[in-house]
Amino acid sequence: MALPDSQAMGHPNFKLVLVGDGGTGKTTFVKRHITGEFEKKYEPTIGVEVRPLDFSTNRGKIRFSCWDTAGQEKFGGLRDGYYIHGHCAIIMFDVTSRLTYKNVATWHRDICRVCENIPIVLCGNKVDVKNRQVKSKMVTFHRKKSLQYYEISAKSNYNFEKPFLYLARKLTGDMNLQFVGDFALVPAEVTVDLVAQQRIEAEIAAAVAMPLPDEDDDGMK
Repeated sequence: MALPDSQAMGHPNFKLVLVGDGGTGKTTFVKRHITGEFEKKYEPTIGVEVRPLDFSTNRGKIRFSCWDTAGQEKFGGLRDGYYIHGHCAIIMFDVTSRLTYKNVATWHRDICRVCENIPIVLCGNKVDVKNRQVKSKMVTFHRKKSLQYYEISAKSNYNFEKPFLYLARKLTGDMNLQFVGDFALVPAEVTVDLVAQQRIEAEIAAAVAMPLPDEDDDGMK
């Protein structure tokens, strides 16, 4: 994909749509990045906040203009105007809530209805919470739809940069692209049990070699 024209800023500016059920931590995730200060309300009837997230790379600066739904999902879905001209997307669910994972399929369908063939990352948030409900064997949607998946914890900054790096590489076509310098992040509020989390992520990675479950609902009852 060609880099979008952005003469005003002199660097690529990609529209990133961030979706998922309310309460999954979307706004918290965006606000971790200090350059993601509030930018503007975009048509209150749509209910979107646009926040600029800047990253320094070995190819120069890249900006994601992150469209945060700001609760619009509570009103029965988003309008096409939210998705239109989107370059990439992040779908977020909460690993402590099975319902938010079950609804990932709906969010994915809505994105793909308007935006064809854009890179999409699925993120399971709140891995710092002990009471995990979406077990590693349940996380199969990304395999069915060929999405990239990352486990994250917004409040601890765990894996914060990985979704953005994946998307930046896909959008620029440069798989060797790297972020450079330190990230301007709000200090972590909580910690992640790294040993337990690495075990979970190893289980998810190992599942790639296993056949997908037959259930349409990703094995969730």
